[in-house]
Amino acid sequence: MKIHIPVIVHKYRFYVLTLVGLLVWVTFFDGSNLVAQFRLWQKLSDLENQQEYYVEELKKVKEEEKEVMGNQESMEKFAREKYLMKKSGETVFVVVDEENKSVEKEEE
Repeated sequence: MKIHIPVIVHKYRFYVLTLVGLLVWVTFFDGSNLVAQFRLWQKLSDLENQQEYYVEELKKVKEEEKEVMGNQESMEKFAREKYLMKKSGETVFVVVDEENKSVEKEEE
């Protein structure tokens, strides 16, 4: 059985083989090959998702800052709850669970 090769491919076989070789090289072996580009695209997607998460967290922190900086009592309450600060002469007891972690209200 004889394989039919078009005349143009046979006539310019050097150029066709060079082009095929170049395409294979760029697709699989080059520093910026298609596999690497796909991985970079996935990483970009993950980083954009993380950016959205951090923007939302930043909004929450700014709201909390406005609330806390509003008056002295809320600032004192925040310092006591978050940073376990105390007044001089006070004794602070920290309740921990079985894994030796501080027991706090769960925020959603």
